[in-house]
Amino acid sequence: MLCCALCGHRWPFRRLPLFALTGPSGAGKSTVGPALAERLADRVVVLEQDVLWTGGLRDDVDGHPLFRSTWLRMAAMIHQSGRPVVLCGTVVPAEFEPLPERTLFADIHYLALVAEPDALAARLRARPAWREWSPPRIAEMLEFNDWLRAGAAEMTPPVRLFDTTEAPLAAAVDAACAWIRAGLGSL
Repeated sequence: MLCCALCGHRWPFRRLPLFALTGPSGAGKSTVGPALAERLADRVVVLEQDVLWTGGLRDDVDGHPLFRSTWLRMAAMIHQSGRPVVLCGTVVPAEFEPLPERTLFADIHYLALVAEPDALAARLRARPAWREWSPPRIAEMLEFNDWLRAGAAEMTPPVRLFDTTEAPLAAAVDAACAWIRAGLGSL
């Protein structure tokens, strides 16, 4: 139930859990996401975060708060259908948790797909040229991967990790499905 702070008007509102499937580029989010959508189609809505990475939402501010807020609002509205959202894209708790829209969710659960640096770098170098994975950009992503692997457990809330270095796609999808089902509880 939402309640207006000014007039007290009440409106029914579903505050469901949001699932953030995160991690560095090349770790497997865009590969695991469609498999999750197929496997859990009756339980959740799986969305690719980058679809809204467009002109007006590419705010050049640390953490990209306009982009993040837009996604939280969109997910909260989709939740009104009764199905939680799994948002696939690079995000960490510090980019969602402080936003005013965070209150629209019961919980936000985070699962980061990560990989060993050599494997991640090889995946990024193998991408087509139009993806523009230059050596400095790859180095930046490797730094993020290392930072995430080292600090995920201390984040608020903690971020669960799944290493995709040697894992087959089915194992990554199984792990993500188990994480989602645990977060759904009795929903």
